[in-house]
Amino acid sequence: MIDCLQSLAPTFVSATQGMGNQQPDGLQDTSATATPSDAGQAQGDRVALSESDQQQIKKLKQRDREVRAHEQAHMSAGAGIVQGGASYTYQRGPDGQMYAVGGEVKIDTSAESDPDQTIRKMQQVKRAALAPAEPSGTDRAVAAQAGKVEAQARQEKIKIEKEEQQEEKNEDAATSPTGAVPGRRPYSTEDVGLMLNVAV
Repeated sequence: MIDCLQSLAPTFVSATQGMGNQQPDGLQDTSATATPSDAGQAQGDRVALSESDQQQIKKLKQRDREVRAHEQAHMSAGAGIVQGGASYTYQRGPDGQMYAVGGEVKIDTSAESDPDQTIRKMQQVKRAALAPAEPSGTDRAVAAQAGKVEAQARQEKIKIEKEEQQEEKNEDAATSPTGAVPGRRPYSTEDVGLMLNVAV
Protein backbone atom coordinates (compact mmCIF):
# COMPACT_ATOMS: atom_id res chain seq x y z
CA MET A 1 0.00 0.00 0.00
CA ILE A 2 1.17 3.52 -0.73
CA ASP A 3 1.29 5.99 2.12
CA CYS A 4 1.90 9.58 1.08
CA LEU A 5 4.15 11.50 3.40
CA GLN A 6 1.87 14.34 4.36
CA SER A 7 -1.66 13.06 4.63
CA LEU A 8 -2.65 9.41 4.52
CA ALA A 9 -2.24 7.14 7.56
CA PRO A 10 -1.35 3.52 6.95
CA THR A 11 -4.14 1.00 6.78
CA PHE A 12 -3.76 -2.67 6.13
CA VAL A 13 -5.79 -5.06 4.04
CA SER A 14 -7.06 -8.15 5.81
CA ALA A 15 -5.70 -11.54 4.80
CA THR A 16 -7.19 -13.00 1.64
CA GLN A 17 -9.28 -16.15 1.70
CA GLY A 18 -8.65 -19.29 -0.35
CA MET A 19 -4.87 -18.94 -0.61
CA GLY A 20 -2.57 -21.48 -2.27
CA ASN A 21 0.26 -23.40 -0.63
CA GLN A 22 3.40 -22.16 -2.45
CA GLN A 23 6.34 -21.18 -0.28
CA PRO A 24 7.81 -17.68 -0.40
CA ASP A 25 11.56 -17.35 -0.86
CA GLY A 26 13.46 -17.53 2.37
CA LEU A 27 10.57 -18.93 4.47
CA GLN A 28 10.78 -22.38 6.03
CA ASP A 29 8.10 -24.92 5.24
CA THR A 30 6.76 -25.72 8.67
CA SER A 31 3.42 -27.00 7.47
CA ALA A 32 4.41 -30.67 7.89
CA THR A 33 3.25 -32.32 11.10
CA ALA A 34 6.07 -33.09 13.50
CA THR A 35 6.40 -36.73 14.54
CA PRO A 36 6.50 -37.63 18.23
CA SER A 37 10.19 -38.56 17.93
CA ASP A 38 10.96 -35.02 16.63
CA ALA A 39 9.52 -33.44 19.77
CA GLY A 40 12.33 -34.55 22.00
CA GLN A 41 15.22 -33.72 19.63
CA ALA A 42 17.35 -30.58 19.27
CA GLN A 43 14.32 -28.33 19.02
CA GLY A 44 12.60 -29.44 22.17
CA ASP A 45 9.96 -26.72 21.91
CA ARG A 46 8.60 -28.00 18.58
CA VAL A 47 5.11 -29.42 18.89
CA ALA A 48 2.89 -31.27 16.45
CA LEU A 49 0.77 -28.86 14.41
CA SER A 50 -2.90 -29.53 13.99
CA GLU A 51 -4.47 -29.52 10.55
CA SER A 52 -6.07 -26.12 11.21
CA ASP A 53 -2.63 -24.76 12.20
CA GLN A 54 -1.18 -26.10 8.97
CA GLN A 55 -3.94 -24.41 6.98
CA GLN A 56 -3.34 -21.15 8.82
CA ILE A 57 0.39 -21.34 8.05
CA LYS A 58 -0.37 -21.88 4.36
CA LYS A 59 -2.60 -18.82 4.37
CA LEU A 60 0.01 -16.76 6.20
CA LYS A 61 2.70 -17.79 3.72
CA GLN A 62 0.48 -16.84 0.79
CA ARG A 63 -0.38 -13.53 2.44
CA ASP A 64 3.29 -12.84 3.09
CA ARG A 65 4.10 -13.37 -0.62
CA GLU A 66 1.22 -11.15 -1.72
CA VAL A 67 2.15 -8.32 0.65
CA ARG A 68 5.82 -8.36 -0.34
CA ALA A 69 5.02 -8.45 -4.07
CA HIS A 70 2.52 -5.62 -3.61
CA GLU A 71 5.02 -3.36 -1.84
CA GLN A 72 7.81 -4.27 -4.26
CA ALA A 73 5.60 -3.14 -7.16
CA HIS A 74 5.14 0.24 -5.44
CA MET A 75 8.89 0.61 -4.89
CA SER A 76 9.82 -0.35 -8.45
CA ALA A 77 7.38 2.08 -10.05
CA GLY A 78 8.12 4.82 -7.51
CA ALA A 79 11.92 4.92 -7.82
CA GLY A 80 13.04 8.43 -6.95
CA ILE A 81 9.95 9.39 -4.96
CA VAL A 82 9.92 6.48 -2.50
CA GLN A 83 11.07 7.52 0.96
CA GLY A 84 13.01 4.56 2.37
CA GLY A 85 11.92 0.97 1.91
CA ALA A 86 8.74 -0.90 2.63
CA SER A 87 7.62 -1.37 6.22
CA TYR A 88 5.59 -4.39 7.20
CA THR A 89 3.16 -5.47 9.89
CA TYR A 90 3.81 -9.03 11.00
CA GLN A 91 1.79 -11.81 12.53
CA ARG A 92 3.31 -14.79 14.29
CA GLY A 93 2.10 -18.09 12.92
CA PRO A 94 1.41 -21.29 14.89
CA ASP A 95 4.91 -22.43 13.86
CA GLY A 96 6.51 -19.44 15.59
CA GLN A 97 7.53 -17.78 12.29
CA MET A 98 6.70 -14.12 11.56
CA TYR A 99 4.67 -13.45 8.41
CA ALA A 100 4.01 -10.11 6.74
CA VAL A 101 0.25 -9.45 6.73
CA GLY A 102 0.30 -5.74 5.83
CA GLY A 103 2.71 -3.17 4.54
CA GLU A 104 3.25 0.31 3.27
CA VAL A 105 5.66 2.33 1.18
CA LYS A 106 6.01 6.04 1.88
CA ILE A 107 6.25 8.27 -1.17
CA ASP A 108 6.72 12.00 -1.58
CA THR A 109 3.53 13.45 -3.06
CA SER A 110 4.39 17.13 -2.58
CA ALA A 111 4.16 19.50 -5.54
CA GLU A 112 7.34 20.86 -7.09
CA SER A 113 8.10 24.54 -7.66
CA ASP A 114 7.76 24.18 -11.44
CA PRO A 115 4.45 23.03 -13.02
CA ASP A 116 6.20 20.77 -15.56
CA GLN A 117 8.15 19.02 -12.79
CA THR A 118 4.97 18.68 -10.73
CA ILE A 119 3.13 17.11 -13.68
CA ARG A 120 5.91 14.55 -14.23
CA LYS A 121 6.12 13.76 -10.51
CA MET A 122 2.36 13.28 -10.11
CA GLN A 123 2.29 10.97 -13.13
CA GLN A 124 4.95 8.85 -11.41
CA VAL A 125 3.02 8.94 -8.13
CA LYS A 126 -0.04 7.59 -9.96
CA ARG A 127 2.03 4.85 -11.62
CA ALA A 128 3.56 3.88 -8.27
CA ALA A 129 0.21 3.87 -6.46
CA LEU A 130 -1.50 1.72 -9.08
CA ALA A 131 1.48 -0.56 -9.84
CA PRO A 132 0.33 -3.64 -7.85
CA ALA A 133 -2.04 -6.10 -9.49
CA GLU A 134 -4.67 -5.28 -6.86
CA PRO A 135 -4.27 -1.70 -5.56
CA SER A 136 -5.77 -1.08 -2.13
CA GLY A 137 -8.30 1.64 -1.37
CA THR A 138 -5.51 3.78 0.04
CA ASP A 139 -3.47 3.26 -3.15
CA ARG A 140 -6.40 4.44 -5.26
CA ALA A 141 -6.94 7.45 -3.00
CA VAL A 142 -3.28 8.47 -3.37
CA ALA A 143 -3.52 8.11 -7.16
CA ALA A 144 -6.70 10.23 -7.22
CA GLN A 145 -5.05 12.95 -5.12
CA ALA A 146 -2.02 12.94 -7.43
CA GLY A 147 -4.39 13.37 -10.38
CA LYS A 148 -5.88 16.47 -8.75
CA VAL A 149 -2.45 17.98 -8.08
CA GLU A 150 -1.45 17.21 -11.68
CA ALA A 151 -4.59 18.95 -13.00
CA GLN A 152 -3.82 22.02 -10.87
CA ALA A 153 -0.25 22.06 -12.21
CA ARG A 154 -1.55 21.92 -15.79
CA GLN A 155 -3.82 24.90 -15.11
CA GLU A 156 -0.90 26.78 -13.57
CA LYS A 157 1.21 25.98 -16.64
CA ILE A 158 -1.49 27.35 -18.98
CA LYS A 159 -1.76 30.49 -16.86
CA ILE A 160 2.01 31.04 -16.95
CA GLU A 161 2.12 30.51 -20.72
CA LYS A 162 -0.66 33.07 -21.24
CA GLU A 163 1.14 35.58 -19.02
CA GLU A 164 4.36 35.06 -20.98
CA GLN A 165 2.54 35.58 -24.29
CA GLN A 166 0.98 38.79 -22.95
CA GLU A 167 4.38 40.03 -21.80
CA GLU A 168 5.81 39.37 -25.26
CA LYS A 169 2.98 41.35 -26.85
CA ASN A 170 3.56 44.20 -24.41
CA GLU A 171 7.29 44.20 -25.19
CA ASP A 172 6.63 44.23 -28.93
CA ALA A 173 4.25 47.17 -28.52
CA ALA A 174 6.81 49.03 -26.38
CA THR A 175 9.64 48.62 -28.90
CA SER A 176 7.69 49.82 -31.94
CA PRO A 177 7.74 53.71 -32.35
CA THR A 178 4.52 55.17 -31.07
CA GLY A 179 2.95 58.23 -32.70
CA ALA A 180 5.38 58.21 -35.63
CA VAL A 181 3.73 58.95 -38.94
CA PRO A 182 5.27 57.14 -41.84
CA GLY A 183 6.65 59.40 -44.63
CA ARG A 184 3.98 60.42 -47.12
CA ARG A 185 4.58 59.96 -50.80
CA PRO A 186 3.16 62.66 -53.07
CA TYR A 187 0.13 61.90 -55.13
CA SER A 188 0.66 61.55 -58.88
CA THR A 189 -1.29 64.72 -59.58
CA GLU A 190 0.88 66.85 -57.34
CA ASP A 191 3.81 68.83 -58.70
CA VAL A 192 6.94 67.34 -57.49
CA GLY A 193 9.11 70.18 -58.66
CA LEU A 194 9.15 73.10 -61.11
CA MET A 195 11.16 73.23 -64.25
CA LEU A 196 12.53 76.62 -65.03
CA ASN A 197 13.52 77.55 -68.55
CA VAL A 198 15.79 80.45 -68.38
CA ALA A 199 16.90 81.90 -71.64
CA VAL A 200 20.17 83.68 -71.64
